[in-house]
Amino acid sequence: MAMELIKESIEYNQLLGKEIIDNVVKEEYVIPDIQPDVDKILMLDAKPKITSKEVMQNKVYIEGQMICNVLYLATVDEGKEIFNVIYTKDFSTYADMDGAKADMDCTLDCNIEHIECNIINERKIVIEGIIQIEAAVYKKYEFEVIKDVDSLDDIQLLKNPSSIDKIVATPTGELLSKAHIQVPMDKPEIGKVLNCDVRVHKSDVKLLEGKIQVEAFTQIQVLYKAADSKELCTLKEDVYVNDEVECLDVTEFMQSNTEFVVDDVSFDVKEDDLGENRIIDLEALIKSETKVVSKEQIDMIEDAYSPSKMLKMDKKAYDLNAMLGQNNTEIMVKENIDVNGAKPTEVVMALGNMFITDKKIVEDKVLVDGLLNVNILYKTEDEQDNIAVISEEIPFSAGVDVPGAKIDMECIAKVSLENLEAGVEAGTIAIKALGKVYSNVNYITHKEFLVDIEPLEDEVVDKKASITIYVVQDGDTLWKIAKRYCTTVEDLIKINGLESENINVGDKMIIPGRAII
Repeated sequence: MAMELIKESIEYNQLLGKEIIDNVVKEEYVIPDIQPDVDKILMLDAKPKITSKEVMQNKVYIEGQMICNVLYLATVDEGKEIFNVIYTKDFSTYADMDGAKADMDCTLDCNIEHIECNIINERKIVIEGIIQIEAAVYKKYEFEVIKDVDSLDDIQLLKNPSSIDKIVATPTGELLSKAHIQVPMDKPEIGKVLNCDVRVHKSDVKLLEGKIQVEAFTQIQVLYKAADSKELCTLKEDVYVNDEVECLDVTEFMQSNTEFVVDDVSFDVKEDDLGENRIIDLEALIKSETKVVSKEQIDMIEDAYSPSKMLKMDKKAYDLNAMLGQNNTEIMVKENIDVNGAKPTEVVMALGNMFITDKKIVEDKVLVDGLLNVNILYKTEDEQDNIAVISEEIPFSAGVDVPGAKIDMECIAKVSLENLEAGVEAGTIAIKALGKVYSNVNYITHKEFLVDIEPLEDEVVDKKASITIYVVQDGDTLWKIAKRYCTTVEDLIKINGLESENINVGDKMIIPGRAII
């Protein structure tokens, strides 16, 4: 009867390469006719996002958009007043990636490395900076290995459990944050909304059978100008959001990592029962992407032989990417920023973001260095110039525990700003920020898989001795001895009265030959 090979298809994703692109953006903008001339730029709030990506031959094409909210000081009839103007800048770039093809997967990270806004003249400003994009391309591999052999009665198989990391799915979801914000009576009514900042924090993602449960909070901060006094005021709200993403192949025993992007924010200012503009109805669309990884356990055939037939075996070696582990840690960043000029009296609004500048693996840990960028809008003692802004880059360091991590492994590290507080303290601006650092450690493992077995015409050489007395040598196993002498592990255990497959150097063993035992 012909030998029947039972095969299994193995699929896995391997990192093809990473590329970091510094995309320079520079654009001049004209102040709208309905707004006054620019005296001074106070604050630039720039938020980039990736809108599309396409993996092509040896490159990745990336398109994105940056929304810039410029807060500036102008001179009007009543004196100094603050205005804002919003511009949208589209950008595109390529990331060179040798070996990239259209059917490969790609992940992108997008951060602002540097951005500034300057005055060209009273009616024109220029925004220039660097958007840093990190592109990672993953190649999908697929090959068949032998899982079992049928129709050959005496074939002996040495199986060992093996694990392979497989990206099960990368489902996306949408979370809609709705806020009905009421301006309290101790604050003036709304004249104009100048800035609306939405940040996702306190996220919790659970894998269930066939679905992913995503929960988070959106921290909303609204800066507005009062209708009569032109005073600057801030409103804050924390809104719970959740989503359930269907994913048939997901189970609760898999691992995952989820990233969030604030895709769109819209709001309407409405009147209350007294006819005053004291209500803001806000909607923010949050997009989520969850990468689900499964450690698939497979009993792989490491070796095979037949006591009665010669076999030709074909093995192939593969370098597989294996995930050692992932973890999160929280970090508190505190700093007191000295202020030049008039002393601060009150913080109006604090904006910030965190990004990683360097990372390295040490024993059982990933160390990261990064920067917390903050823009603080505050009031001063100066009655003539009572609004000021200070920007600062605050360095931070953190360690993420990943047991088993070694210096020669690879890692991914990301950070998100969970909370930012700012206040006046002894004539300085006191900053307290909470960040969440995520790290994933991977390593390359070399594995050989049996891909083909073929019986040969040659017969096994007949045994000459009736029995053989064998002395166990260093490195011997029952499998190696049984294969060398064309017998079976079961026969060796039975004949020698062994209770297990454990043997020691120097043990004497009976090897069956021509004699019937």
